[in-house]
Amino acid sequence: MSDFPEFEQDSDVLTESDTKLEKPKLYKVLLHNDDFTTMEFVVFILQHVFMRSDVEAFTIMLKVHNEGVGIAGIYPYEVANMKAEKAMNLSKANEYPLLCTVEEE
Repeated sequence: MSDFPEFEQDSDVLTESDTKLEKPKLYKVLLHNDDFTTMEFVVFILQHVFMRSDVEAFTIMLKVHNEGVGIAGIYPYEVANMKAEKAMNLSKANEYPLLCTVEEE
């Protein structure tokens, strides 16, 4: 007799399941205009938090300034909330009242 225990031989075979993955819902991070946050700071937030290029950041900042609200980015829920909080924390630390909200796309 060998030193190894005998194993039962299963004839079961694992098959690929028909589980389908759904794409996560996406959420918009909106920047709202106010009378105190400078245009330069909004551009800074768009570049450093939302990773926008100079041109994109300037374009979004002008939209926020002229229309009252602009889309900083579209992300899954957790990422959108994290970026909105980071932008508002940076604003608060620099004594600006910049408002960021998150809404379903």
